[in-house]
Amino acid sequence: MVSGGILAGIVVVAILGPLISPHDYLQTNFDALLQRPTLSGARLFGTDDLGRDLFVRAMLGVQVTIVVAIVASIVSLVIGVAYGAIAGYVGGRVDAVMMRFVDTLYALPFIFFVILLMVAFERNFLLIFVAIGAINWLDMARIVRGQTLSLREREFVEAARLTGVSTLRIIFRHIAPNLLGVVIVYVTLTIPQAILVESFLSFLGLGIQEPQTSLGGLVDAGVNQMEGASWMLLIPAGLLAIVLLCFNFLGDAMRDVFDARNPR
Repeated sequence: MVSGGILAGIVVVAILGPLISPHDYLQTNFDALLQRPTLSGARLFGTDDLGRDLFVRAMLGVQVTIVVAIVASIVSLVIGVAYGAIAGYVGGRVDAVMMRFVDTLYALPFIFFVILLMVAFERNFLLIFVAIGAINWLDMARIVRGQTLSLREREFVEAARLTGVSTLRIIFRHIAPNLLGVVIVYVTLTIPQAILVESFLSFLGLGIQEPQTSLGGLVDAGVNQMEGASWMLLIPAGLLAIVLLCFNFLGDAMRDVFDARNPR
């Protein structure tokens, strides 16, 4: 509950902060380069090496990072649940072929895959969703497949099969709803992973591009100014750590609730 409250507070400030701030995230002020953070002035988080307000840019970075992570997790959720449920329910050679395809994708180096996407489609905001979601769904598919192998032997599935219900209807009407608890728990644990991947890509210069920014991009910019302007590194890195911890605690809490409701 504390983690949820902190995360909700950060999201609210990230949305409202740039709206009520007198500064724009693109506005440069060469008279206020690397201004230190101050509680008494208008520069709560100070400025960066171009005189831009770091508070507004940090809040924009929180928005971008969370949106990318959530949308990428939704993409991996849709693909992973559909793929894993079909493989687990149909079984046999279809299951073997589908899971060997998953194993093949696991063997591909992720960064090489992202670089190929960047070269083929240029760098854009939507591509980050595709790149992260295209990798995260593999774990989801394996988990859903394992649960489906157990569910397909249950009585209600047998009853639906005997009454002539189609395979797709059984999968999406009877199997998928019973995977909801496991899927929700895994999604809450996937979001921090997606945040880390996005931050890592932005840190390498392969993610969100200027003039947009993310927490990973701000950390990358802060590393270059670490000795003379440490706040440029510490503030976005601290926000990134807090967001990751909150999502991890929420995921662990939901897993405990699910285990308590479904004792082994």
